[in-house]
Amino acid sequence: MKNSEIEKGIIISTSKLCKTFTIGTTKQPVLKSLDLNVYSGDFTVIMGSSGAGKSTLLYALSGMDKPTSGEITFNGQPISGMTNDQLAVFRRKNCGFVFQQNLLLDNMSIMDNVLSCGLLLNSSKKQLIQDAKDLLLQIGLTENIWNKFPTQVSGGEAQRAGIVRALINRPHVVFADEPTGSLNSAAGRAVLDVLSEVNRLNQSIIMVTHDLNSARRGNRIIYLLDGAVQGECLLGPYNQDDRERQDKLQQFLLGMGW
Repeated sequence: MKNSEIEKGIIISTSKLCKTFTIGTTKQPVLKSLDLNVYSGDFTVIMGSSGAGKSTLLYALSGMDKPTSGEITFNGQPISGMTNDQLAVFRRKNCGFVFQQNLLLDNMSIMDNVLSCGLLLNSSKKQLIQDAKDLLLQIGLTENIWNKFPTQVSGGEAQRAGIVRALINRPHVVFADEPTGSLNSAAGRAVLDVLSEVNRLNQSIIMVTHDLNSARRGNRIIYLLDGAVQGECLLGPYNQDDRERQDKLQQFLLGMGW
């Protein structure tokens, strides 16, 4: 993966992005005139203290929430002025989502959960099923669990199934909000391994996390403070044996006041 921003295409760009929440008569600004470029093929990690605006930014970039003002361009297409219906179609075609909770439907099998998202876009069910099988096998979910329900598999297996669901429509970007937050260390590591592998195959990922071990998987770390970008750190391609990588990230975070 190339690190030069010049050699990468910009997949998402924001200009003077603002988001203000109104609670009663009080207005609470969360994102404050934020400018950011996200590059195709990057594993971009968004960090910052609690209340810095990390998840709010993620939801705005993905079209899950509308900004109060400012512009968002996704693959050259302005999305900040879209209607809710237009945003729904946009997300379906361009975005995959992985959350802290896997949000699989308990009354549907692992396979049917994956297929349910794909059927919204794909006209060929036969090809969709094959794609689902290939992805499930790729991330280590073997055939013996495909027909099990989410409550019958481990948390790590369910979260990996959630990643397959996010990938089934071949999105331009996978958005992950604390994807290992509810998992033990072994299951969390397995999920991060999957994200690292699909990123190695040039899948663009934007992940919010507060966890150092999760953050070091990214090649670009964006640090937010009070709703604005305070700094960024470029780490290069992930290598689990690179001790300098973690030291560099720790020094950067300490410099940001983390």
